[in-house]
Amino acid sequence: MIRSYYNLSIEMKKLNDKKEFEKAIDLFSKYEEKSNETICDLSVNQVLKSFTNRKDFQGGLNIHQRYLSRIEENSFILASLIHFYMEFGNVNVAEELFTKSKNKTVGMYGAMMKGYIKNSLFNKAIEIFFKIENPDEINYVLLLNACSRIGTEETLNIVKKILLNLPNSYQNNKNILTTAFDAFIKCNDLSNAEKIFPKIKRTVISYGNLMKFYNKNNQEEKTLTLYKQMIIDNNIQLDPIIYVHLINAAAHIGILS
Repeated sequence: MIRSYYNLSIEMKKLNDKKEFEKAIDLFSKYEEKSNETICDLSVNQVLKSFTNRKDFQGGLNIHQRYLSRIEENSFILASLIHFYMEFGNVNVAEELFTKSKNKTVGMYGAMMKGYIKNSLFNKAIEIFFKIENPDEINYVLLLNACSRIGTEETLNIVKKILLNLPNSYQNNKNILTTAFDAFIKCNDLSNAEKIFPKIKRTVISYGNLMKFYNKNNQEEKTLTLYKQMIIDNNIQLDPIIYVHLINAAAHIGILS
């Protein structure tokens, strides 16, 4: 019986990964009818994710009430619950859960940061980051994302400081560097955006952002040069936006009449 209830969480995760949230909830309900005492914490965590993705507030609220004692003792479930309330804009409830927790994990901090960004509370996301003792990759990415959303000189300085003090294990992290590149673009720092561009995983989006930035700053020749680089990069599939940036650049410098 214990084995079968452990398998429940595995099956639910598979369903959630396939975005079959209703099926995951139905499966959980069937097991819960037999005995909720033998349902493992992993399954409770999965059903919270199901209700969150289904945008079913009442369903998630019911899970919170029924498994309250477990949630308070399990940081993984608590992180999912914080995410749940943040997704529905209940920032105060999420903050209360976080504040009451005695064991604040990087996952819980990440849930808070993601929730603040979701609710356009970017400064709060930045503030809470600096309370994390040992941030992980996700925490760094969320911080840089929050900075890019604000796009001021102050947040630009935060981005620069973070990159200068990154732990060695994250110095070449593509996700962190790519988010930093986006932050430099949003903060109007062309010089640092150019420096970091060769280090990131280049996509049609990152190429497009840099081309748009060049056009905005009257450096259309660089847009044309970047386009030539894209042609050489066989992994990049051009989209209509790239051609729009290219045409705008060509028209501005008189190539098109």
